[in-house]
Amino acid sequence: MEIAEETWARLREEALEAVTHAYAPYSGYRVGAAALAEDGHVYTGCNVENASLGVVLCAECGLVSSAVRNDAGRLLAFVCVNGEGDAIAPCGRCRQVLREHGGRGMLLAMPRGIMRMDEVLPESFGPEAMEGHTAGATTETPAPASDARARKDGDKEGHERG
Repeated sequence: MEIAEETWARLREEALEAVTHAYAPYSGYRVGAAALAEDGHVYTGCNVENASLGVVLCAECGLVSSAVRNDAGRLLAFVCVNGEGDAIAPCGRCRQVLREHGGRGMLLAMPRGIMRMDEVLPESFGPEAMEGHTAGATTETPAPASDARARKDGDKEGHERG
């Protein structure tokens, strides 16, 4: 997949704009993210902290939530910046979330340059690993997280009882 230099520049601008909306009163570490999706739109997110600190909403998660909400399709290209505008790498949790919605071939602007998701998160676990293993699944599309979590919790309870 080829992403034009102008598109990377636009993603960076959108991430820089998103970082201005970050809510980071505790750490002071503001993050903004932007991604191009299959539907041709750019989706953005910013980090949102709270007083419990451990329940921070990452910029990547806000971005993915917006893309899913808008039926954006697969994410194609992704940029994440800090408050100074430096490209930063997503944390491990966010890499997994991005992998789920961008696939192995999604391109990411990392601190050392453009990388494919399969380089950023090698030998990753994705939706294809769940094919045939999700109770009640009737399509290739993964169930919404809330449904999948409920089934997983139900399966766990069943195993504990049996």
